[in-house]
Amino acid sequence: MADNASNENERIGLHSLSPAPGSRRPRKRVGRGEGSGTGKTSGRGQKGAGARSGNKKRPNFEGGQMPIHMRMRKLRGPHMKKSMPFEPFRTHTQPVNLGDLEKRFDAGAEVTLEDYAKTGIAKRKGVPVKVLAKGDLSKALTVHAHQFSATARERIEAAGGTCVVVED
Repeated sequence: MADNASNENERIGLHSLSPAPGSRRPRKRVGRGEGSGTGKTSGRGQKGAGARSGNKKRPNFEGGQMPIHMRMRKLRGPHMKKSMPFEPFRTHTQPVNLGDLEKRFDAGAEVTLEDYAKTGIAKRKGVPVKVLAKGDLSKALTVHAHQFSATARERIEAAGGTCVVVED
């Protein structure tokens, strides 16, 4: 009881800071006898390259299995030595069709990126939105998006609307 009272009255400052219980552990001292739990082979197992000194296993080594960078398809071209995995160069956008805009918005509405998320057309955050020309549009809308296909832009402007390119 008295101990709790003294803890409540004590001021908290740099002098009383300490790490959370269990967050700090002493370093593992290997090779210090059988009683330590990491004696004899020092946690390296028995024999093999990993047990030898000077072993440098690559971080992406997969135990002799064909590595992922070799399993992935490549971007081929005139410079075969410079070919790289194909996936990093793919551009990702969320498609929004004119037919969806026709169904979900009233004439004269301003369609922003937040409106796409609210209506469930384009939900993924951080992925650019591209308006495509699938479907018909008969209403004048102010449409905000990162990209527009040429046909979609023509149809929006033909319906009396405007296209606003969003820069992030």
